[in-house]
Amino acid sequence: MVDFSQATKDQIKIHISKYPEGKQKSALIPILHVVQKENKGWLSVPVMDKVAEILQIQPIEVFEVASFYTMFNLNPVGAHVLEVCRTGPCMIVGAEKIVDHIKNRLGINDGETTEDGLFTLKTVECLGACGYAPMLQLGDDYREHLTIEKVDQLIEELRGR
Repeated sequence: MVDFSQATKDQIKIHISKYPEGKQKSALIPILHVVQKENKGWLSVPVMDKVAEILQIQPIEVFEVASFYTMFNLNPVGAHVLEVCRTGPCMIVGAEKIVDHIKNRLGINDGETTEDGLFTLKTVECLGACGYAPMLQLGDDYREHLTIEKVDQLIEELRGR
């Protein structure tokens, strides 16, 4: 059985309190962010079931939301998730080359994690930074105007942590 830390429980209560009685389901997305962070970056079935229990909704409702948005991971991920935007503006200015370079450099494909558990590569829909393309999201940070050199520097920096 899943039990969240007190800090996570407190955050969940805060999110639920922002909505009127009977509308607690509206807190689902922010709650999924909180519990995913506590669960090492992914949402397991027991974690989603616990969220459903807390919000008094059906587990399938949680799964529908979690599986729809690319920001939620339904499988374990590496310590560093490289989410590269794959939509038009980023692709036009070289995102495909960036993705190919990351695949070759790390020896993984889209959606895979390196054997050492350090990196997961994901291509995702628009991250809302088209003017800074090509770009990727790493946790809560955006890395913009990417080049092969910037990607190599980022990977080395992350390996050193």
